[in-house]
Amino acid sequence: MERMKIVNALNPAAVGTEVTLAGWVRTARHSKGGFSFVALNDGSCMANIQLVAGGELANYDADVLHLTTGCSLVVRGTLVESQGKGQAVELQAAELTVLGGADETNPIQQKRHTFEFLRTKAHLRSRTNSFGAVFRVRNVICRAVHDFFQQRGFLYVHTPLITASDCEGAGELFRVSTLDHANLPKTDDGAVDYDKEFFGKETFLTVSGQLEVEPFCCSLGDVYTFGPTFRAENSNTPRHLAEFWMVEPELAFANIDDDADCAEAMLKYVFQTVLDECAEDLAFFNQRIDKTLIETLTHIVATPFERISYTAAMEILQAADKEWEFAPEWGCDLQTEHERYLAEEHFKTPVAVMHYPESIKPFYMYRNEPDEQGRRTVRAMDILVPKVGEIIGGSQREDRLDVLEERMKECGLTPEEYWWYVDLRRYGTIPHAGFGLGLERLVLFCTGMANIRDVIPYPRTPRTAF
Repeated sequence: MERMKIVNALNPAAVGTEVTLAGWVRTARHSKGGFSFVALNDGSCMANIQLVAGGELANYDADVLHLTTGCSLVVRGTLVESQGKGQAVELQAAELTVLGGADETNPIQQKRHTFEFLRTKAHLRSRTNSFGAVFRVRNVICRAVHDFFQQRGFLYVHTPLITASDCEGAGELFRVSTLDHANLPKTDDGAVDYDKEFFGKETFLTVSGQLEVEPFCCSLGDVYTFGPTFRAENSNTPRHLAEFWMVEPELAFANIDDDADCAEAMLKYVFQTVLDECAEDLAFFNQRIDKTLIETLTHIVATPFERISYTAAMEILQAADKEWEFAPEWGCDLQTEHERYLAEEHFKTPVAVMHYPESIKPFYMYRNEPDEQGRRTVRAMDILVPKVGEIIGGSQREDRLDVLEERMKECGLTPEEYWWYVDLRRYGTIPHAGFGLGLERLVLFCTGMANIRDVIPYPRTPRTAF
């Protein structure tokens, strides 16, 4: 079947063309004059196309008069100028075939459903306007990410999902195991014998592809990985998922400023692409979800990002006339309320906060010399945006062998267990930097949606998986 997508059929230039369309019924109304008007959608755009089906169709009484919301069908006919309001083009049906019916138990009807309800119907929610728009925007964002890096000569590397390393050191890992949990093998001292595991050791789902992509940066130059990551953090918040996607570039022969330049350029490229290619969906979000969405994206594309040190950020926060839930103190991590204040109220634009205290950052970040007060910082970088807070976290990587091994021991890690990572500093070490961008937070920002569970096809959260 050669079918035309509805997004193309709605082009006035297609009027007069005989086409085949396929999709799902949004609404069907039947007139006493022996005509039916069916709104059909195939997901290629938000708009429906109106089908006009007359009583002369052989299956009019048997099928057309019984169409309900959610029925799938294929229809052949001619595109004509619409005589009704609200659409320029409609289809005069010459042949209509019902592929799949939908009875009265169909939970997705032509009415407003709450996002909470639709999370319980994740397999069907993409048939609604809101979620169709979310996933079309998500698709454009993903393609724009690849385009940005490919146009700049980055190599796309597929890093493993199964790892024996804890990149972040937080310990919130999903264990990968083939052992029989009802009959676990034990060592002589009663501990679980992980030597009997498939890999001969404990392994986990990755929280980041960074460590595994760095070797490619140190041999092939600029690289990036883009894939699913996992974190077993027992958090039921609008900002956390157990499974999410990460964009993680690594820049060769680069420092923290190069890292911030790349992050800013990538965000602006993605936002501009979404503005250019998702106008209909953005207009929907701008009307229904966030009335300043388009204005915010346009402003960010046109405005240079601010850059400040963590120490300067703390001074700004401490001087602010605000009642904080978490008092800002040097040495503590920035909370969402701090991040949003800096981006939304103080600077009114995205801001890169750089050089964080060593004690709150992972072992692989480049250690600075002590400041005038003897405080240790690392060359870390977070990009904060209005409405969301942190959207990117990155750093210049520690490329000095002795410092890296010292930092690992301070963090309770054994350098021998990371021998392959340490080797990079032993054989031709180079300055390099990179960052991680959570795709779902980027989709949140580009759509104005409030809950991260609503921008991923199947949200995985505590006690929620199917």
